[in-house]
This record gives sequence, structure tokens and C-alpha cells, in this order.
Amino acid sequence: MVDDIFENPRLAAVYDALDSDRSDLEVYAAIVEEFGARRVLDVGCGTGTFAVMMAGCGVEVVGVDPAEASLEVARGKPGGERVRWIHGDAAGLPPMEVDLATMTGNVAQAIVEPGEWEGTLRGVYGALRAGGVLVFETRDPGRRGWEEWNREESYRVVSVPGGGVVENWVELLDVSLPLVTFRTTWVFGVDGAVLTSESTLRFRERDEVEAELMASGYAVREVRGAPDRPGREFVFFAARPGEAGPPGTGDGASPAGRTGARPGGSDEFF
Repeated sequence: MVDDIFENPRLAAVYDALDSDRSDLEVYAAIVEEFGARRVLDVGCGTGTFAVMMAGCGVEVVGVDPAEASLEVARGKPGGERVRWIHGDAAGLPPMEVDLATMTGNVAQAIVEPGEWEGTLRGVYGALRAGGVLVFETRDPGRRGWEEWNREESYRVVSVPGGGVVENWVELLDVSLPLVTFRTTWVFGVDGAVLTSESTLRFRERDEVEAELMASGYAVREVRGAPDRPGREFVFFAARPGEAGPPGTGDGASPAGRTGARPGGSDEFF
């Protein structure tokens, strides 16, 4: 099941307006450049902001997402025709060979079930070229970020182009670690409609993620911190072993100790 925030056409249509600060994607774009990647797989591409951005830079991009409503938004964006869009998940990818795979934002945490997570890792592994790299972020559960997920700290009012004013906030529903569940609410000023979506994220420990990556065949090349939010997130770089690395990197390893601005710089929940 896909959360309504992504699958409901009305919510998908206002997603970008309510998540307008996507400066985190500039960091992922820098990672694409760092690895000299020319073929990129964007897992959980959603409304396609990052995929379209990369395609506009001449990168061959495949965007995959299980939410058809989000993909419809993605396809309709200027430049959307340059991306190969796939409705589905990473566990069922068609044959391909990419230099870099990404899971931006909270995509990795939104894959809650262990079997689905294993299937995602193995599916991406199969799509990577020898030496190709998977990069994604997860929040550090030790920082208990969910304690900030309440109406008082999340409430906002946004004027959506062509859609009027929309009120939006989140409320924490349950913490049963490693799972955290919350509800997002939207109130549409144009007709008073109130829509909600419940979502669950899995907070994985760093050593847990590393073990899962290695069990799926990856070599964990580096785990970076988030320099603008120290201690809050882990950013994993995991390579498919092989003689040929991504263009410009030799063995597929990222430069040791190199950091940049935090992927997922927006503090939105999705």
C-alpha cells in the first residue's frame, strides 16, 4: 500500500508546493558530479524533481516509484519526457546498468518491511554496474527527531499556484521503535476539504544498515555525517564490487572523509 500523501491525486498535485525547499537535491546533484555518473537510477522518485533536474544536466535517468499519482505529476513537468519513468518498486526493476542509484529524502526509511527493504537493496544491486554506488540517507534514531513532529512546530499555510491556500501540519501518533507513525493533515481553503495521510518510518541503527548492505552483497565505502545537522543523519555510500568503478572514481569508492551539505537538507517528513 502506498501512503495517500503520494497516491491521492489532489495531495500529489500540491506536494511540491508544500515541500518547496529542496536544496538537499543540490547536494545529491553534487554527488552525481563527484562520481562522474552518467546513468542514474532514482528510487522512490516521487514527483520527479531530482530526476528531471539530472536529466536537464544531460544525465540518463530512470525514475521508479510505486505511486502512480506522483508519477503523473512527474511526467507532466517540463523536461519530464527526458526521464524513463517506471511505475513499481526497485525489487522488480527491468534489466539496466547504472553508475549511481539514489534514495533521497526519507525514501529508505519509508520502506518499512524487512522483506521489502531486502528486495529493494537486491534490486538496486542488480541495476548497478560493477563499481556502481548506491547512496541514501537515514535519520539517526538516537536523536529522537520524531519528538519535533507535532502541530505546533509543523503548522504552516501555503499559497499553492492554481490551488488556493492550503493549511498543513503533522502529528505524532505512535512510537514503537524502530517504527514511528504520524499523521499529515491538509485543509484546502478553496473548498474546505480536509485530507489526511498516515505514514510510518523505520529508524534503523547505523550498524544495522551496514550489516544489511553487506548481506546484500555491497561494500560499504563510506558513511558520511550531516555537517549542517551534526549527529542527526547517516549518509551511506555502498558499492557493487567489481573491477570497473563509476566514471572518474577507479574502484567505486568515494574520497575518504569528503563531506558536503546534507542530502535531505529539507526537514520535511517526506
